[in-house]
Amino acid sequence: MATTGATGRPEKRKAITRAATTVFGREGYVRASMDAIAAEAGVSKRTVYNHFADKETLFLSVALQNSAELAERMRELLAEHLDGAVDVRRALTDFAVERANAVPAAGELGALGRAIRAEVANIPADVLEAWLETGPAAAQRALAQCLAALTGRGLLAVTDPGLAAEQFTLLTFHGVAERSFWGALPVAEEEVRRIAGSGVDAFLRIHGGPTAG
Repeated sequence: MATTGATGRPEKRKAITRAATTVFGREGYVRASMDAIAAEAGVSKRTVYNHFADKETLFLSVALQNSAELAERMRELLAEHLDGAVDVRRALTDFAVERANAVPAAGELGALGRAIRAEVANIPADVLEAWLETGPAAAQRALAQCLAALTGRGLLAVTDPGLAAEQFTLLTFHGVAERSFWGALPVAEEEVRRIAGSGVDAFLRIHGGPTAG
């Protein structure tokens, strides 16, 4: 696996990773060049190579940063809406709406995620695995933990939290993600709420607890 170790000044490294996020999101992994990243960062190509050994190493660095930031946003939304929830349908729906709206709001981070999905066959396997583990898989684990906690409070009746998290995501999120091409195009707020609400209703028909209401 590529490593992300580097030498050089921290401010230069930050400028390079910001530029790489922009260029990879715009051009994709294959078309993006170290020359273009250097130009975007306002540094020489030699400076880029002083921090990152090659394009794969740089891509891994920005992909992990991207996925970690999005996973952290997911954890924030879970805490905001599901910690201490009383009306589980409302809490799950509000969470699902905000989660869906976070995709187009992700900006360049979202663009990088789209580039990864579009070029999955061209992304080095170890980089793709690391991105998935740090981002999407970590976010799903956090969701599973929240669903298990809601079950412990009698608001849900989930027996397999991991599977339930997958089902919740499919029912409430992927419809919006697909319609928006993962944040590239807007989806009307009423459509987001319709998908989220109907998805939560279907989820609760499967996993609703005795006090789910």
